[in-house]
Amino acid sequence: MGKEEEILRLLEGDARLSTEEIAKVVGLSEGEVAELIKELEESGVIRKYKTVVNWEKLGREKVAALIDVKITPEREHGYDAIAERIMRFPEVKNLYLVSGMYDLSVLVEGSSMKEVAAFVAEKLAPLPQVTSTTTHFILKKYKEDGDMLYDGEELRRLAVSP
Repeated sequence: MGKEEEILRLLEGDARLSTEEIAKVVGLSEGEVAELIKELEESGVIRKYKTVVNWEKLGREKVAALIDVKITPEREHGYDAIAERIMRFPEVKNLYLVSGMYDLSVLVEGSSMKEVAAFVAEKLAPLPQVTSTTTHFILKKYKEDGDMLYDGEELRRLAVSP
């Protein structure tokens, strides 16, 4: 594994690591690490730095849904043109081209189930290339972006409904 990849893996695990801390791990000077990070940012390899938030612990729950979408690809543009249009909606958090029965998988967030349902009914489903959608509301997030949102003790205390 090269130094760039080592640095990227470290930052992916904790974006708040200092160049000094990274330099110690990868065996480079602080200046070399800072320059490599700057190059990775400028080239677009590092897209942004991010914080994973457990909104439930703050009492501000968001409603999320995974939406499977079948589409008719456009001639000469394939799936990219419709994907570009869908990803511009602010409700869309993630968008993937997938294999299987559906073409796209869309992660959407809203403040209520009604808001997410309105997005599907009013914005996504009416697109001319969309032939069908299936919406799966996310009931609980246990792990997100590689981070566990609950430890074992918290999971044991969570209420279970029949």
